[in-house]
Amino acid sequence: MPRTRALVRALVLASHPGPTAAVSMFAFAYALGAGAGVPLAALVLVAVMAGQLSVGWSNDWIDAGRDLAVGRADKPVVTGAVSPPALRAAALLAAGACIALSLALGPAAAVVHLVAVASAWAYNARLKSTVWSWAPYALSFGLLPSVATLALPDPVPAPAWTTAAAALLGVGAHLANVLPDLADDAATGVVGLPHRLGRRATSLLSVALLLVATTIVAVASSVPVVLAVVAVLAAVVLALSGALAALTRPASRWPFLAAILVAALTVVLLVVG
Repeated sequence: MPRTRALVRALVLASHPGPTAAVSMFAFAYALGAGAGVPLAALVLVAVMAGQLSVGWSNDWIDAGRDLAVGRADKPVVTGAVSPPALRAAALLAAGACIALSLALGPAAAVVHLVAVASAWAYNARLKSTVWSWAPYALSFGLLPSVATLALPDPVPAPAWTTAAAALLGVGAHLANVLPDLADDAATGVVGLPHRLGRRATSLLSVALLLVATTIVAVASSVPVVLAVVAVLAAVVLALSGALAALTRPASRWPFLAAILVAALTVVLLVVG
């Protein structure tokens, strides 16, 4: 039993629980805001969570060799708490659950969600090491709102401005997430767009994208002006604090957490509007 608990804990940690929970809850909240009832929104939640679990586990499985090479002590596969084959099995099982749950949302929503998840797997498998590292984030996050709206009884794609804002949030989060790992990534041959831009340019671009996304939603959605202004100002503070942390404390995870909080603010505007 202790060994089982230890394995479960390792799998939870290897799933990238913060981003997995955040993306899943954002999808749930947006589904509710788009008019889905609680049962349908809950189905969106579990389908998205299954996809995110598969992405998180596949990331640590595929990167196991690189993480071992640089001694990433925060990774369960490096500490020996879980093996690469176990991560591979978990990722494939989660992917199978994602397919089944996505199909339950309807054919259009299923296709869009599975394309989004496949895009994230493509990032893990190859694209993270190329100048196109940003593209899977733009595609996957941009498609996410439409997973909810296409699952409605009268399926429609999400509005273009919502799709654009979600895509910008995804790319901004990607840039912020990579910042603490620039050196380790470069040492193991991972040279994506942030590595090519450098720390300063990546930090500033992340801030710009996050703030543009929040501003788009604040302007395009039907939220009270006071709420829109407060949300944009809060996003400015969070994004700038993340950039400052990235430039002064390279190992800090605050830039990515700040990006998630900016995304949360933006989702609140979407739901309220």
